[in-house]
Amino acid sequence: MEAKLKVKKHMKLKYKKLIGSILYNGFMILLCITLIFPFLWTFASAFKTNYQIYHEAPLNLIPRPFTLENFIALAKIYDIGRMVFNGLYLAAVIPLCSIFVSSMAAFALARLRFKGNKIIFILLLSTMMIPSYVTLIPNFAIMVKLGLLNSHWALILRAALSGSVTAIFLFRQYFLSIPKDLENAAIIDGCSWAGVFFRIVLPNSKPVLATVAILTFRGTWNAYLWPSIILQKDTQWTWTLGLKLLSEWETKQSILMAGSVISILPILIIYILFQKHFVSSQMSSGFTGV
Repeated sequence: MEAKLKVKKHMKLKYKKLIGSILYNGFMILLCITLIFPFLWTFASAFKTNYQIYHEAPLNLIPRPFTLENFIALAKIYDIGRMVFNGLYLAAVIPLCSIFVSSMAAFALARLRFKGNKIIFILLLSTMMIPSYVTLIPNFAIMVKLGLLNSHWALILRAALSGSVTAIFLFRQYFLSIPKDLENAAIIDGCSWAGVFFRIVLPNSKPVLATVAILTFRGTWNAYLWPSIILQKDTQWTWTLGLKLLSEWETKQSILMAGSVISILPILIIYILFQKHFVSSQMSSGFTGV
């Protein structure tokens, strides 16, 4: 009797787990479809005619006929190659500058012990509450006096000199998780703090480097406000800047979808390439003490 009761209880638990698993997986699949569908619709619409977008069912993702006319129309309006190159160039240089400055600042806050260390870190974090719009006019006045108006250097120097508070936070939290024994051993062997940073800490920080690179790349590629103020010549425009201006007067949804696809692709490719490091860094950051 007892054996039969145990078997029944075991079967009930098994069925409950099975039902729970089915409900959970079904909910997650539905959530994924809800999140992914807008992107699939955008990609599909880029290869449809404007008539298809407005007169076919929204769930119909297959272009009939498949056309490249939207991209050809875009090429007649803008110099796509130059704009995409400008955007990719800035999205490659600015992350490198931001990583260099932010990682050194984070290393000093994480490993070098000096008076006011934690106070400086808290003050840095508090600056995240200040809207970026507050610094637009002072930054613009500085760039005008430096003669950097209509120059990509205005965007690069701003990122290089200011760094990123978010990047500093991520670097600091990750550096705190690296065992001090590695650094102590290097110092005993005669390595300087600079040697410890470049030879020990950075080579062991690939996940957070990938995370900061992805976030900075995305922010630079999608940046509109600051580039629109500094870059007043269309030869210096990035693709995001051109697409924003195009959306103000272009009436064909299909052309705008083609422009959106060009805007999405670089970020999607970068994330796919570095997603392993990105996920591992997000799971390990923030669990060390301040």
